[in-house]
Amino acid sequence: MRTYLVTGGAGFIGSNYIHYMFKKYGDSIRIINVDKLTYAGNLENLKDIEDRDNYTFIRADICDAEAINKIFEENDIDRVVHFAAESHVDRSIKHPMVFVKTNVLGTVTMLNAAKAAWELPDGTYKPDHKFLHVSTDEVYGSLSNPEDYFYETTKYDPHSPYSASKASSDFFVKAYMDTYKFPANITNCSNNYGPYQFPEKLIPLTINNALHGKALPIYGDGKNIRDWLYVEDHAKGIDMVQEEGKLFETYNIGGHNERQNIQIVKTIIKTLQELLPDDDPRKKNVSEDLITYVTDRKGHDRRYAIAPDKIKAEVGWYPETCFEEGIKKTVKWYLEHEEWIDHCVSGDYQKYYEDMYKNR
Repeated sequence: MRTYLVTGGAGFIGSNYIHYMFKKYGDSIRIINVDKLTYAGNLENLKDIEDRDNYTFIRADICDAEAINKIFEENDIDRVVHFAAESHVDRSIKHPMVFVKTNVLGTVTMLNAAKAAWELPDGTYKPDHKFLHVSTDEVYGSLSNPEDYFYETTKYDPHSPYSASKASSDFFVKAYMDTYKFPANITNCSNNYGPYQFPEKLIPLTINNALHGKALPIYGDGKNIRDWLYVEDHAKGIDMVQEEGKLFETYNIGGHNERQNIQIVKTIIKTLQELLPDDDPRKKNVSEDLITYVTDRKGHDRRYAIAPDKIKAEVGWYPETCFEEGIKKTVKWYLEHEEWIDHCVSGDYQKYYEDMYKNR
């Protein structure tokens, strides 16, 4: 049974990846989920799989070398999928050192632990052992020409403390691949959306605020463009890179769904109006009148857009979910899981760990 160590598996993308892997492989794999459970780590995301015999949750900090080394020593880890990171740009502007610690030092700690566990006396590595580092398109900076796209060869040009910390972590993975021939890959993805996303991000924030008749804040003129990737498509891409990708390579994973932020918000409003029943009193409050323009974010990049040509050609992956379909699935999920989002907003989700694991 192949064993996967997933860092940050209680977060948005990590938990969706774990769901995807169990849906695809069932009982033929084992997953160990390591998460510090910061504000964005939510074990309620994994309630439906927490009692599986082939799933283990360990609360640990990826910067804690002793704890991470112990996990490798006590388990025969075949694959590492490294999601764990601080990821919110606004938070990075206020607290950059937190991002340096988690995203840079945490990644190096993970690399050192995997290297020590997998390296053989002759300097090679155990067969079929791989490390996948999940990164972002934000490391490439901003595109000014509407005809340009991010490629794996695009020069790094990060503009926020968040993207700078992710760029640095990418460079450390690259350095380990070049220096030690460490068996790894890097994936750089565009903006993800879908179930279980923490409600400080644009799409769940807009859904939640609209349902409560609250203002829908839009930075600047709202015309900043992002490429949107449905999270399950991303999970599939990560799995395919580990199975079919060439070692030491970087793969960009993009959704081919470029939208302005204002377009995203208006689409969510329209979708809510379609999905809410006529007798729901909240429906009359969901309108574009809630849109409120606010002072632009410092260093706000204008446009991101990924060209996923390489992953299509070498791995056979392509985004399957068009934005119109994906946003409808996403809004529907949040409408069906309002208790989940209420727990996030109130902070009650943080009690779940104590309730479920204090006696384990």
